[in-house]
Amino acid sequence: MAPTTTTETVVVHPLVLLSVVDHYNRVAKDTNKRVVGVLLGAWFKGRLDISNSFAVPFEEDEKDPSVWFLDHNYLENMFNMFRKVAAKERVVGWYHTGPKLRNNDLKINELVRRYCSNPVLVIIDAVPKDLGLPTDAYMAVEQIHADGTPTCLTFEHVPSEIGAEEAEEIGVEHLLRDIRDSTAGTLAQRITQQLSAMKGLHRRLAETKRYLERVAAGELPVNNEIMYVLQDMFNLLPNLNIADLVRSFSVKTNDQMLVVYLASLIRAIIALHNLITNKISNRDAERSLDAGEAEKEREEEEEGGSGGGKKEGGEEDKEDGKAGSAREAKGKEKAKK
Repeated sequence: MAPTTTTETVVVHPLVLLSVVDHYNRVAKDTNKRVVGVLLGAWFKGRLDISNSFAVPFEEDEKDPSVWFLDHNYLENMFNMFRKVAAKERVVGWYHTGPKLRNNDLKINELVRRYCSNPVLVIIDAVPKDLGLPTDAYMAVEQIHADGTPTCLTFEHVPSEIGAEEAEEIGVEHLLRDIRDSTAGTLAQRITQQLSAMKGLHRRLAETKRYLERVAAGELPVNNEIMYVLQDMFNLLPNLNIADLVRSFSVKTNDQMLVVYLASLIRAIIALHNLITNKISNRDAERSLDAGEAEKEREEEEEGGSGGGKKEGGEEDKEDGKAGSAREAKGKEKAKK
């Protein structure tokens, strides 16, 4: 049994995320099913570090959520083997791939409570569709009603984050080398990261807007803690009704746009310069090629003329030799007579 402690922050390590994704791809890929497993870790001053996990056989009826099965014997055997390897790791909760809370989650949480007095439920979205963290952490608390009705258990959201030790960071960097686009430059990566951050911020603001609309319509009760946080956010916003502040923003924006405009002009000028240089180099290369071909043809013509002269001289020598031999034969015939 893990000690009863107050959990302020849940830190999920990369090994857990990789294990859950592998579990999902092996069991429930391309289906509407979810997978369930056990989380291992330790508490330290209100911080829960989830450093490991393992899968557990789980089945449920899609039509009737009250019918489900979780193999707790397998859970106990696996935990005993894990404890032999890492004695400091304890059962701290369980996970499923949701991607949202379901009706039978409280019953499954009561089963996990046998091995952990205050388990945490982490919903890990194995196929995230929106930007942001793929984890949501919850803990079961008793909800007290103002009208005096009996208390009931409900899930309370706990802040979660992704954290890693130095060795885990090195491993993640090696994995990201195969995923990251090596052709993209540093500037492109920074712009992509900023765009992703802006999309995540827009999604959070839209979610806050929907919550406030439901509170105003009376569909949800007023939560004073959330209202205090929203008030702090509004207090941090600058007052845009001050003329000096508006002028400062305008001057800053104009300076940035001037830099962008000059950079665009310089880039266009460099591109034109490279184009002209390329055309000049191509023209010079064509001229040198033509001159080389003309010189080669001239040399071939000269060689052909000298060969013809030698051939004619050789034929004349042969004819002279034939005439000399004919004269010698006539002289011999006269001497015999």
